[in-house]
Amino acid sequence: MQGRLRESGGSGFYWGLLVVTVQSPPNFTQHVREQSLVTDQLSRRLVRTYQLYSRTSGKHVQILDNKKINAMAEDGDVHAKLIVETDTFGSRVRIKGAATGFYICMNKKGKLIGKSNGKGKDCVFTEIVLENNYTALQNAKYEGWYMAFTRKGRPRKGSKTRQHQREVHFMKRLPKGHQTTEPHRRFEFLNYPFNRRSKRTRNSSARVRP
Repeated sequence: MQGRLRESGGSGFYWGLLVVTVQSPPNFTQHVREQSLVTDQLSRRLVRTYQLYSRTSGKHVQILDNKKINAMAEDGDVHAKLIVETDTFGSRVRIKGAATGFYICMNKKGKLIGKSNGKGKDCVFTEIVLENNYTALQNAKYEGWYMAFTRKGRPRKGSKTRQHQREVHFMKRLPKGHQTTEPHRRFEFLNYPFNRRSKRTRNSSARVRP
């Protein structure tokens, strides 16, 4: 809106309308939620190695050479070692067997299958940390369907799973014999030769002392 110029007694006044726009603060939580649903093609992928301990079978998840998946592996079994790659900066991951290279995926019937190419959304799982400190793995393509195993270690269809069920609860464990940190090294003192400047500083400090 343009202002009006009024003259009175040789003096001029500019009368206008000031419009102030108020912007709402950015919703960072919503931004994180939206970005977590998109595959991150820019950031460097974080790769971890661990085992998945099944709460129901008492064994570990394994991917066999025939692409079959079960939770019957003992601690330290070669097929129980899993390589977990981050898909986003959130908690979505891709899981593959270190020995076979096959990814854990879920088909439209909710069955767990092994694939050599894990780029599809059906091979992406969202890590959900539960109140009991167990982790549930929800498929990114079929929301509400989880990775699950029976007491005998057989895979259960994702369509029959719920987050509160024991069959979908897992615990991350390091492979047997895998060290998290380097062995402690003995603390060493290094003696550096004095240069001219350090000698002057040392001599001046010695003269100041009584």
